[in-house]
Amino acid sequence: MRVYQDGGRVGSSNFIAILGNNTSGTTRLGVAVSKKVGNSVTRNRIKRLVREFFRHRKDSLPDSKDIVIIAKRDVSLLTYQDICTELDRLVGKG
Repeated sequence: MRVYQDGGRVGSSNFIAILGNNTSGTTRLGVAVSKKVGNSVTRNRIKRLVREFFRHRKDSLPDSKDIVIIAKRDVSLLTYQDICTELDRLVGKG
């Protein structure tokens, strides 16, 4: 994927965000959660919480961006509020 090669990376203790430009005119989100994070229930919970974060902040995000969020190993211990705080900092950096 082009965003992995051309995008800028920013990281925190629980997430890595890769941000790149696209030509579609819309902001697109990708979420990657490794099996190292936990079982399928845990991984799907993290993906749902990340998608919910972006659904609530869709209007404040810039247009024509590709955003890939990669969850690190200890992310399963976080609450939704913790995830929001951390992703706000990450997306704000990019």
